Amino acid sequence: MQPPAAPLTDAQLRELLRSSRTIAVVGLSADWNRPSHFAAKYMQQHGYRILPVNPRYAGQVILGMTCVGAVEDLREAVDIVDVFRRTEDVMPLARSAVAIGAKCLWQQLGVMNLEADAWVRDAGLTSVMDRCVKIEHARLFGGLNWAGVNTGVISARRGGG
Repeated sequence: MQPPAAPLTDAQLRELLRSSRTIAVVGLSADWNRPSHFAAKYMQQHGYRILPVNPRYAGQVILGMTCVGAVEDLREAVDIVDVFRRTEDVMPLARSAVAIGAKCLWQQLGVMNLEADAWVRDAGLTSVMDRCVKIEHARLFGGLNWAGVNTGVISARRGGG
């Protein structure tokens, strides 16, 4: 197994998010207050197509889309497979991401499966670990300062913009 790749640069993350439009969110919860729901709703509000994947909610509608039970049940092209699952659950999802032709396996905050990282990179996919897609989008495309996060952007305008 190869060592983990260096984390993507901001320019690489920005290009990934700019060129990707469809995100399969594995572990997406129907509960509005769960991190997976909050992040997916944010991305949906920023123009991304969200495809819910969660066997618990298969057949139900979450964020206006019918949830499927497994990544392989998706019937449209996927750019990013965004994983809200435990680290030990990621390897089968990495195989699924490769099988459906996704461009990227994204492991959310606190999720770092090194075997899955190496496996998808060997298969030609981009791999992101231990990062939140919503936070990275907001950081790279604007939107964190409204929540009181210091983005490092200095402005003379009122309101931090």
